[in-house]
Amino acid sequence: MHLQGIAELLAEQGVTLILVARRRDKLIELSKKLQSKTSCYVCDCDLADTDSISEALDKIPQDFANIDVLINCAGAALGVGPAQEADWNDWQAMINVNCVGLAFITQRLLPNMVENNKGHVINIGSTAGTYPYKGGNIYGATKAFVKQLTLNIKADLLGTAVRVSNIEPGMVSDSEFSLVRFKGDADKANAVYEGIEALSSVDLANTVLWVLTQPPHVNINRVELMPINQAPQRTAYHKGTHKTES
Repeated sequence: MHLQGIAELLAEQGVTLILVARRRDKLIELSKKLQSKTSCYVCDCDLADTDSISEALDKIPQDFANIDVLINCAGAALGVGPAQEADWNDWQAMINVNCVGLAFITQRLLPNMVENNKGHVINIGSTAGTYPYKGGNIYGATKAFVKQLTLNIKADLLGTAVRVSNIEPGMVSDSEFSLVRFKGDADKANAVYEGIEALSSVDLANTVLWVLTQPPHVNINRVELMPINQAPQRTAYHKGTHKTES
């Protein structure tokens, strides 16, 4: 779970945290774990629903309201089949969380950062936003959206001290990513990482901290990281017969 790893590391730095996710019980469990290190506010909402996000943000207590760092680490990957066999509901869910939810919460919080001339938006993208692969279809497209949105917001922030970055990890094993993608099939999810020492949530959290702690005049536009067992895919090709229309 990216949220937990990032929150734990930032809590060690004494950063005051607002924990945002859908499952309140998980958020409360995490906040109790962190309460000896920092102050936490639990903000449960459906990140696929802009009304739910807006309602949750409006309830943030005044003590937590001056937000100067936003880390967009929620993301959904559903299904691994080809585009022509995909379930539209899966595509819609990925678009709603990875694109609409991320864009909405960013648009809500960014103006205050600009007004204060201080802040940092960190998006957790993916190497899937750069390198296509079979079955990646909409998931990869949503992460390409995140990458391009980050760069375009950076252009809009010229003349301010507000920073924006995109962190693009490859395979990360200790999260629910593959379990969700395979609709709860643990055997299929575990098979993805067999024989591979994948990135961990700690690796991702360390990258977030590094990006955050650069000197104020330095903006890290994007960081791409992969485990040593992974590399960008070569151009795909198919040998054999195929049907064409004359």
